[in-house]
Amino acid sequence: MKLWLGFLIISAFCIVAFSGIPGARGVPQNLTEHSWIYNSGYSDDMRIYQTESGFNGQKLVTGTRGTGTISRTINAQIYGGFPDGYDETEMSEWGVYQNKPATYSAPITPSDLKNALCSKNYEVGSQFSESYSDLRDLIKDTSISQTNENSVYNVHSEVEGTARVGGRVQKSASSVPIYTMTGTYQGYTNMRMQLESGNASIMTLPCP
Repeated sequence: MKLWLGFLIISAFCIVAFSGIPGARGVPQNLTEHSWIYNSGYSDDMRIYQTESGFNGQKLVTGTRGTGTISRTINAQIYGGFPDGYDETEMSEWGVYQNKPATYSAPITPSDLKNALCSKNYEVGSQFSESYSDLRDLIKDTSISQTNENSVYNVHSEVEGTARVGGRVQKSASSVPIYTMTGTYQGYTNMRMQLESGNASIMTLPCP
């Protein structure tokens, strides 16, 4: 007996004004995200946006988990940690979630074909990784543009199999991650994503 799980969408948004505590200001950093995904199968992803650590700044968490069919668009602009106390969070999410059985079926013979990419920009404090396994079919178009002041990750992948993506923007070990994202998708997936971050920094954390 198959049990098809519906989608559980978790979203939380919290804004706390700056309290004026010395040292509460973080490191200036920003993040812009434009993403779209269509998945027929199983999805498990989460995004965390935050402008400062602790009770300062704004926090936002959104995620999707379950079996079915989804079509979802996310647009976000996050700015935080600036010396003048400026913090800003703008985020919109549009989606259609349907509790339909996945049409994907695994190959008759197990596939050991894999593909992976991991990219870091230590100056900007950004990182992105993607990996594909159990492949039945993969069409991949990834472009990365990086300088000492800016990182842009453009991803367009269409896959039948298992796709895993992860991203993080954290300008230094002493700053809060302004953006953390993980996602696992099984079945048929078509995703497009653009992540952009900027300003000089030092990144010390490994890729997810």
